[in-house]
Formats: sequence, structure tokens, C-alpha cells
Amino acid sequence: MSDRKLIRRALVSVYDKDRLLELGAALTATGVEIISTGSTAKTLQGAGFAVTEVSTYTGFPEIMGGRVKTLHPKIHSGILADQNNPEHLKAIADLDIEPFDLVVINLYPFAATLASGADFAECIEQIDIGGPSMLRGAAKNHGSVAVLCNTSQYDHLFASIKAGGFSDEERKLLALEAFRTTAEYDLTIASWLGSTVSSDIQDLDWLGLIFKRENSLRYGENPHQSAAIYRGGPSGIVNAVQSHGKEMSFNNYTDADAAWRAALDHVEPCVAIIKHANPCGIAVGRDIADAYTKAHLCDPVSAFGGVVAANRTVTASMAQSLSEVFTEVIIAPEYESAALEILKQKPSIRILTCAHTQISPLEIRPVSGGVLVQETDLITAEGDDPKNWQQVTGAALSPDVLRDLVFAWRAVRAVKSNAILLAKDGAAVGIGMGQVNRVDSAKLAVDRAGSRVAGSVGASDAFFPFADGLEILTAAGVIAIVQPGGSVRDEEVIAAASKAGIAMFFTGTRHFSHA
Repeated sequence: MSDRKLIRRALVSVYDKDRLLELGAALTATGVEIISTGSTAKTLQGAGFAVTEVSTYTGFPEIMGGRVKTLHPKIHSGILADQNNPEHLKAIADLDIEPFDLVVINLYPFAATLASGADFAECIEQIDIGGPSMLRGAAKNHGSVAVLCNTSQYDHLFASIKAGGFSDEERKLLALEAFRTTAEYDLTIASWLGSTVSSDIQDLDWLGLIFKRENSLRYGENPHQSAAIYRGGPSGIVNAVQSHGKEMSFNNYTDADAAWRAALDHVEPCVAIIKHANPCGIAVGRDIADAYTKAHLCDPVSAFGGVVAANRTVTASMAQSLSEVFTEVIIAPEYESAALEILKQKPSIRILTCAHTQISPLEIRPVSGGVLVQETDLITAEGDDPKNWQQVTGAALSPDVLRDLVFAWRAVRAVKSNAILLAKDGAAVGIGMGQVNRVDSAKLAVDRAGSRVAGSVGASDAFFPFADGLEILTAAGVIAIVQPGGSVRDEEVIAAASKAGIAMFFTGTRHFSHA
């Protein structure tokens, strides 16, 4: 025996009129009685469909510019009546109320209104009241009522009409989508209204987020871990369009995100090469091809199988150089057509285009039992401006050396702490990252720089707690250092820098990166 429930009576009230006439035709063709509101009713009537307006049915007019039209017992009783409950059927029959079998509602476009830059009053008027109430009522009563909340469900409705109505399972799934829709709608409103009160993270005593699955992944960090990627914001690599290559993996996404952030930290044409969430090359150049060449030279061994991000259009020249190196992923805002032709000759490389270059102002990191939330570490602190740096040792620097120091300071943010980055001519030449002490990071940076360490400059993401880490750099030939300062042993470190005859600057700002 079929569990499909015939559709005899429908309530239709939609802001989005797309395919409305198609909907009206399908309902009318099978003899479904249509109750409708305002402009929805007028649109259907204008096309010749028989429609009873809600105000006619309830005997109560639409008032307050449409704020009140469906908030009436005859509407909500018809939606909420359990048609398998004799008491419910008797109650509505005694009041001359008929039940609905189908509710088709889509909501006022609050999110779109907000995104348009509308003022406070306009946003308030786009908060739907009756719509969410009817959706929730129909979803609660999905044992008796099928509920549709967006136009993408119309094809499913048309097929179900032909099949004799929606099945129990189909109505349950439709109810789930309705509750998800109202939850997201309310969350968007609550988040916006909260932002009008305060944007200070210290006042953020409630945080609501919606994440929608964008894609299932083959596996997570390791093959035994299942994984998926979810969309939850207006910007970022989740929004990137893949035009070539194998399916993105979990690790591809984490490295691509790190590379994209690192490239966006710089104003000049910049390329960042990431391997296992750490830079193995980062550089700025006169153009994007030059930046790539310089970034790759930092650590060609580690760059093999890496992820590359460019903050400019990828040119044919850059693509030609990159095509000679095995690369897992490339992400950029645009590509020249000739560049795409070159890159697509490599069957495995994943090509991502990400037009969204705004960095989210908040970072959210899961921990056991909850999440940590912080302002994103942007290069915007007072101490990030070299005009505010304090030179504590050494002579005045040439513009070129100072420019390298500024680059090194911006680039070291992308390196996992403890972080030491050595730079020359706008490019990293040695990177020490993720060590449990700054001495080991300094040794690693020097070792990776090799002969290029002579005449380079160094940036440390946090202060030197002792002079030993700095002494490793100066002994190798580093000529200038920028660091936050603030250690209880600053004087010891300053003395070591003075003895080595190098320039050292304090920023007063730290750029730890632990995740």
C-alpha cells in the first residue's frame, strides 16, 4: 500500500515569483484548490488561474502594508491540523476550516537586502514573520502536509503530483529543509542585529554559524578519515572554481588556504609556495612571473609537490616556469588564456580561480567541546608599519635593505612558530619554522639559505628570549633583523646585535602562528 498523500488544497505565498505560473498550471491541472496572498494571488489570477485570496478566506484584510496577512487562526489551523487525528479534524470542521495538504512559501530576501547595503529600516522591513511561521507549522505537521521553501523543489513537486502525492519520507525530507531554511534565516537576522550593537569580539557573547556541505572529499588528512568541505562565508577558497585537475583533497585545501593567505598579505605581485601548511618559498617581484621564480628558488626541493598561490593574474610566462615543476595546486584571482593552455597540459595539477581576495576578520578554530574565536592576524597593527619601528642598534639602512626587512616582516606571519625568515631582494632565502625553540628555527633558516644567507635580513615572529638565536643569524652573515622585542633579556639581545654590528628593529607587534 502506497504511503503517498494526495494533494487537494494548497497554500501558496512566495516572494520569488520564478516559475510561479508553472506551479499554478501544475496545481490547477490536477484540481488542487489554491489559497494565496497579495501579489502571489494577483500574479496567478492574472494568468487565469482560479485562486482564493487569503483575506477573502479569513474575512480579515491585509493590514500594515502586508505585515499582517497570514497570521490568522484559519490559516494556521489548516496547516497544523493532524489529518490522522479525529479530534483535530472535528475541531477545524466545527470552525469551518479546511486542512492544507501543501504549503509553498519562500521568504523575504533578507540576506540579499543586507548584502545590497540597504539601511537599517529597509533591513527591518525584509524580516519575514508570517512566512517562517507557516514553514515551521507545515514542517512540524509533515505527517499531513508537504512543505516547499524554494523554487528548486518545484520539479520534485511536479513529479510527486503525477505519482499521487509525496510519500512519508519525502515529506520528512521537505520538513528538514524547511527547518534548515528558517534556522539560517533567523541566524542571519540575529547575527546582523548583533553586529549593529557591537562589532567588538569581547562583546560577542553569542556566535551562530551556518555551514553547508560544498563537497564530500575522498578522505581527510589520512585515508582512514572521512571528510567533507562546507561553505560558511562570503569569501575564501571554498568559493574557488576548479577548472582542471584531480579532485581536491583535505590536505590540498589546507595548504591552498595557507598559500592564499600568505600571498594576500602582500601588496606587490607575490607568489607563495606552501608544503604541509608552511611556506617553502615566498617572494614579491616586478611581475608575477618574477615573483614565482624567486619564490621557487628559496627551496626547490620542498617546492616539489607544493601548492602555489599568486595574488595577481597568472601569466603565460609564470605558467611556463611552473609547468616545469610538479605542483599539486595553483590558486590565483585570474589566468591568462595562454597560461591556462600551458597549465592544462599537466593532467594532475588542480587549477583554482578565486575572485574573493578579502580576508575574513575572524578566525574560528575547533577545540574539544567548542571553538576558539579570534580576530584574524592581519598585517595592520601599529607595529607593522615600519614608520613605527624602533631601531635599537646599527646604522641607517639603505632603502633596498629596509625594503627587504619590511618584506620579511610581512612574510614571517605565514610561517608556523617558532618562525625565522631570511630574505634578500624581495624573496625568502631561508625559512625556519615550527620548532620548539627559536635557536633551532634560526639554525634551520641558516641551513636552508646556504650561501645566500650572507647579506640577507632576518625576521623573527616573536622576541628572542636569549641572544643565542640572534647570534646564529649574525654569525652566518645576516646584516639586519626585525623582531617584536619585549623580552626581559632585550638588553642582552641588543648587546649581541651591537657587537655583531648589525641593525636591529623592534616592532612591538608579534605574529605567532600555531595552527
